[in-house]
This record gives sequence, C-alpha cells and structure tokens, in this order.
Amino acid sequence: MSAASQARKRLGPDRLQIVVFERGHFTSYSACGIPYWIGGAVKERDALVARDPDAHRAAGIDVRLRHEAVGIDLDRRAVVAHDHATGDEVREPFDQLMYAAGAVPVTPGWARIPAGGVFGVQTLDDGDAIHRWLDADPRPQRAVVIGGGYIGVEMAEAMVNRGLAVTLLEKSPQPMSTVDPDMGERVHHAIAALGIDVRVNAHVEGIESDGGRVRAVVTRDEEFPADVVVLGLGVRPNTTLAADAGIPLGVTGGLRTDLRMRVTGPDGPLDGIWAAGDCVQTTHLISGQPIHVPLGTHANKQGRVAGINLGGGYATFPGVIGTAVTKVCELEVARTGLTEKEATAAGYAYVTASVESTSRAGYYPGAATMAIKMIAEKRTGLLLGAQIVGREEAAKRIDALAVAMWNRMTVEEMTALDLSYAPPFSPVWDPVLIAARKATDAVHAAG
Repeated sequence: MSAASQARKRLGPDRLQIVVFERGHFTSYSACGIPYWIGGAVKERDALVARDPDAHRAAGIDVRLRHEAVGIDLDRRAVVAHDHATGDEVREPFDQLMYAAGAVPVTPGWARIPAGGVFGVQTLDDGDAIHRWLDADPRPQRAVVIGGGYIGVEMAEAMVNRGLAVTLLEKSPQPMSTVDPDMGERVHHAIAALGIDVRVNAHVEGIESDGGRVRAVVTRDEEFPADVVVLGLGVRPNTTLAADAGIPLGVTGGLRTDLRMRVTGPDGPLDGIWAAGDCVQTTHLISGQPIHVPLGTHANKQGRVAGINLGGGYATFPGVIGTAVTKVCELEVARTGLTEKEATAAGYAYVTASVESTSRAGYYPGAATMAIKMIAEKRTGLLLGAQIVGREEAAKRIDALAVAMWNRMTVEEMTALDLSYAPPFSPVWDPVLIAARKATDAVHAAG
C-alpha cells in the first residue's frame, strides 16, 4: 500500500489505474503490534490499522479484499485471483506489476495438524483467530511458544499477560539468536524471571491433539501440555507465486531487486515487475552479502521507493544494516550490524568490547542497568556491530550506533560523539561512549 499510495500521488486516476488484491480483511496495518494487542497493551484491533480500505479507495486505489492472487501470467501480462466471497476467478491485466506478498511463517510438517489451537502470527487475521481462541470456552490455561526469536518472546509475554502458564521452547542454547550467546543469556534469565518456563536445546518433534484441539507439544526429551501453541519459528519470503510464474529468486529465497526495487534476473531488470517488503532479499551494507530481513521499517521504505519509481519519479533503496529492537516486559533488546558469527562468516577479523552502565546518572531515581557490546574490525576499528540488553530507556540507544555504522565510523571516532547529557537521561559518560572507549582500547591492544 505504500507503493500504491506513492504512485497515486504522482499520477492521477486518469493516468494510472491501481488495483490491489488482498486475500485478508485488512490493509495498511501494523503486524508488529499484534503481540501487544493480544497481550492487552493495545486495547482495540483497529488501533493497529493505519489506513482502512475505504480510505485507499477514496484516494483512487481499487482495493479488493478477500481476493487471493493464485497465478501470474507474464506472457499475457495478467494476474489471476480467487474471490473468496463469490468463489469466482478474476483475471486482471497489468502494465506494471507490484509484488508485495510479504512472508509466511515457517511451518514444519509436524506443525500441520488438523486441530484447533495452533497459530502463526503474521497477519491481523491471525491475531483475530488467536483472540477468538483465547476468549472461547473452555478458556486456555497453558500456552507453549515454539521459537525464541522476536515473535516468540513477544508472544510469550503476551500469553503471560493474558494469565496463561507459558513454556518457551528454543532449539538453540539461548533465546534471541539474533544477538550473541553472551547477550542471549541475559535475555534468557530475564524471560525466566517472568515465570516463563524457558527450555533451550529443545527439539520439537510433534504436536498432539485430542478431540480436535491441541493437547501437547512433544520434544525429543519431554511432553509439554498445551491448550494453545504459537509458532515463532521465523518466516520465509512468500515467493511461491512468483517462482511458479518463472520469476527468478535470489539465494535467500526472496526476489532479487535492483536499487529502484525492480525485480532482476540474470539478464537484468524484468520489464514492469517490481517488488518490496518481506518477499525480497536485500544487501547487508556491512557484510556486502544478500540477506532476508523481514521488518516493517524496510518494507515501508522499499514500498515507497517502488511507488515513486512506478509513478515516474526516481528513488533508490541502498540496503540495510540489520537494526532491530524488541522488549520482554521491562527488558529491552536491540542490535545493529553484525553479530560475532556473522562477522566471522563475512571474513572479518574483529575485537569485541562489552560494558555495563546505567540509563541515567546513578544517583538519579529510576536509573537502570544496561549492557552494551560492540564489535569492531581488528585493524581499522570500523564499527561492525552492536547489541544492547537493558531496562527502560536502554534499547533506543541502538539508533546512535546504527547511524555511526551507516556512516562508516570507527569506534575511536565515536568516542568524541557529542551526545546529550543530563542526569535524568544519561550518566555524564553515556554508555555508548563508554563502550566506544573500551572497543578502541581493544583495537589498539590487538595492534
């Protein structure tokens, strides 16, 4: 919808007809807000909707809900869609095609059971389904969340807030594998402190049901009773429709695009085919490698770029550095750039530095602890990555680190950053500066 809105701004209805197929019931909503709606922090579903279909229609965009695209005919330049309301097949010709199908939850074979109570968390329709299940009789009492990534820990918190007993199963040694294990251990302890039963190195082998309802999750070592199961196993690009049409995919399984978000193949851009969002791969600006990072921030920026270009303008999307943030109750977790594992895979020699500090001056009421970790290139001191785990007002400091990395700063250059100071907001030496100083020392010590 970002692409459609930008294209419409540049070309009026008499110059460009825009048709949007959406298989669900909603447009322009915050999928990232679904766990907070389920957990009760957001009271109304519609608070997550930025612009409903009627608002888009009023702007001259023909939004067709409950229309699922089922085929793309590149030779005849048409999209085939199934109208779920009538059962009819619709064939819509196009001059320009915008592919923005997003991502779909990773669902192993053992999770595909004909029983109620097993959910992915990808769309607002998914959120509706979870709400109905949690509010129905008999009321669920026990939740098992499979996967300890962003959506897993957020949904575990949501289930706790709904009063359920929660077990979190993670196959890795620590939850939040998007940060290094030493930082993930801090997350582990914080989740457990909420009363969540965190099981690491847990390999799920099946989900059992009884009477059409989920009954338990089975791992190699144990069985965990469950009235509701949430799949937080990550997502993959929703590109099956594109691949079936002969559109080439990248190494990540996402669509390859150029800087203007035109879909590209071995011989260059495909004529009139555009893509953006969780269905595309992009370039990591630190490693230089293709990467799939499904985040709403990137999706909206990419959609805007595609729409500007569709409308005859010019815009580019350069790539990402992997900045992300989440929270589990009062604990905040943030990262940007490369982890140690990713830096090694990219071929970097590096040093690390970790510090503990406080969000405010230590004597000021409400000061809370935080840990910051920096990864810097061994020879140059170039900032390669950073992670933060801490309490209130900790995680958004990742933005300063992301800006420094985006502009290719070294940790030594960062020690002189003119960051703001007042006791209610920071110690006189902000934790970012303390970490930069320690990282600089590590670079010098490494020669």
